Amino acid sequence: MTNTDDTITEALNADDRAFLDTLEEDRGLFRQLGDSWQGPLGGWAKLVFAFAVVLGGLLLFTIWQVAHTSDPIEHTLWAIAALAVLIVQGFIKEWMFARMNMLTILREVKRLQVQVAILAEKDS
Repeated sequence: MTNTDDTITEALNADDRAFLDTLEEDRGLFRQLGDSWQGPLGGWAKLVFAFAVVLGGLLLFTIWQVAHTSDPIEHTLWAIAALAVLIVQGFIKEWMFARMNMLTILREVKRLQVQVAILAEKDS
């Protein structure tokens, strides 16, 4: 190997170790949610999050309507609407948490790849 190759190898090792250090820190819920807004599906994740916030407001409104209507038919329709909004919001949150879990698994796989690469360098 030339000096340039040795320099590149040393630089990559330092980068790999820095990358591993960033992966070792514990990530909370809000950091994972923020991480899901990055990458190729980041725009969709932001849109779905905004939609979930809007549905939360709509859910509160429908519950308010259920509590303040006296007509039995109207009361039933608002209750069905509240249930439908609750179900849709559950599906949206399931998608968001599945995305966060996928990114966590990808993060762990990447960490393992770097560790295997470091072990392979030590063996050779």
